[in-house]
Amino acid sequence: MKNPYLYGYLPLFTIVLFSFSFGIFAVSESLQLFHTIGVYDGMHEFLSDLELRFVLLIVFALLFFMLFSALKLIGETIHELGMLFFSKDKEGQTIHAARGGYVIFFFGAFASVIGIQSLPILVAIFLITVFCYFIYNVYKMSQYMSMTGVIGLIFFEVLTWFLLLALVIYAIVKLYNGILASLPFA
Repeated sequence: MKNPYLYGYLPLFTIVLFSFSFGIFAVSESLQLFHTIGVYDGMHEFLSDLELRFVLLIVFALLFFMLFSALKLIGETIHELGMLFFSKDKEGQTIHAARGGYVIFFFGAFASVIGIQSLPILVAIFLITVFCYFIYNVYKMSQYMSMTGVIGLIFFEVLTWFLLLALVIYAIVKLYNGILASLPFA
C-alpha cells in the first residue's frame, strides 16, 4: 500500500532549503555592503559578528521564504487553472500524477548549496530545477490529455508567467523612474 501523502512535506523542505541558500548569499553580500558604506562598525557596537550574521540570516531567509511560497502558490494556481481549461480529467488523477515532481525541486534545493557564494549559480540552479519540473509535469500530464490539450496547457502557462513577469518588471521600472524624477538633484 502506497501512502498518497508521502511527498506532502517536500515543498516545505524545498522552500526552506532554497530560502536558506539565497539567504546565506544575501547575508554575505549585505555585510560587504555594510563595510563599504561604513555602517558595519556602528552595527558591530550593538551586535557581535555572529549575532549580526544570524539576525541578517533570519531576515533574509524569511523574505526568501515568503517569495518562494508566493511563487509556489502562484505556480500551482496557474497550473490548475490551465488544467481546468485543457484537461478532460474528471477524477483528479492528473493532480496526483505530478506530485512525484516535488522530488525534483527537493534535489534542486539541495544542489543550491553548491552555489551559496555565487548569485548566477544560485539562479541557474533554481531555473534549471523549475525547467526540469516543468518538463516532468508536462510529461506526466500528457498521459491524461490530448496533444492539443498539452500544447494549450504549455502555451497557457508560459504566456501567463511571461505576462506576470512583464507586469512586475514594468511596475519596478515605473517606480524607479518615479523615484528618480522626484529627487531634487535630478
